[in-house]
Amino acid sequence: MIKQNFACGLRVCGLLACGLLAGCGAAGAAAGTGTGGQAGSITLYSGQHEQTTDGLVAAFEQQTGIKVSVRNDDEDTLANLIAVQGSHSPADVFFTENSPPLEFLQEKGLLSQVTPGTLAHTPAKYDSPAGDWVGVSARVSVIVYNPSLIARNQLPASVMQLADPKYSGKLGIAPSETDFQPIVTSVTRTYGRAAALSWLEKVKSNGASHTFPDNETLVSDVNRGQVAFGVINEYYWYRLRAEIGASAMHSQITYFAAHDPGYVIDVSGAAVLKNSQHQAAAQKFLAFLVSRKGEEIIGRAGGDEQSYEYPIGSGVTTSAPETPFSQLQPSPITIAQLGDGAAAIDLLRQAGLL
Repeated sequence: MIKQNFACGLRVCGLLACGLLAGCGAAGAAAGTGTGGQAGSITLYSGQHEQTTDGLVAAFEQQTGIKVSVRNDDEDTLANLIAVQGSHSPADVFFTENSPPLEFLQEKGLLSQVTPGTLAHTPAKYDSPAGDWVGVSARVSVIVYNPSLIARNQLPASVMQLADPKYSGKLGIAPSETDFQPIVTSVTRTYGRAAALSWLEKVKSNGASHTFPDNETLVSDVNRGQVAFGVINEYYWYRLRAEIGASAMHSQITYFAAHDPGYVIDVSGAAVLKNSQHQAAAQKFLAFLVSRKGEEIIGRAGGDEQSYEYPIGSGVTTSAPETPFSQLQPSPITIAQLGDGAAAIDLLRQAGLL
């Protein structure tokens, strides 16, 4: 999915604010899911992958009888839309791929407290520091590479080495992906803002001939031999393999050195909007996501909705053929330190990557 940044999206949303606020009530009424909707229904704004969301929603509806109307879009687009709509938003629940959009809304006071019993299903380090959203699943950043173009021992051991001139023309980047922002934040916290900006400028130069709109295109082009390597979240590689078959996979994945700032755990989470008129039903949806049944849907192998993400709730582990979550050795950066991504977006813009 093509990722835009918060500030850019907010400018667009700001220009449309009057129209959005005037029209959202009518749209909600037309869909039967606005603030005047039935108590047995909720509206979900989802920035997660549609196949993942569809599987979870179908199981939730079957278990509870609560109907879910889903609006799918990029998570940053939806976060900006919610911010503009404010108390007029028809959304009851916001479901994301990454934590910064949730923190963005939390800082604006737009999220409800999550029921303590729901938060208890996941490790506290993967939940909102303020208790306003719950972690649902996780992914990890990896290097995807094509062995016919670059040997494994020639790959960077640290994310900082992406700036090495020897990788010019070999590196593929997708800087507008929101998945890339946590890496920028991690580099900034480790080495400082000036060093992070210099690094980004060199990464831009090295990846100038292979800059992609999204991770799906990046992993596909690495696999097809169009570019030597790039940095993605691991599940994009596994999803491509499921889509085209193992025999058509010409790429591999590997990790940065243990605890490197480029070795980042990204958390997908969900929140209830403070303005929701269906608080109880919305809280039930969050509870379902982190229940054993919900987490097993995320972690199971097979099926069109297989996520290849790591379940992090109710003690469930993935059945997909991935490195066990407990064996990963990521950067120690915390959810609180990842923040709302604003500083990363600013640096990406200064480097000319957005």
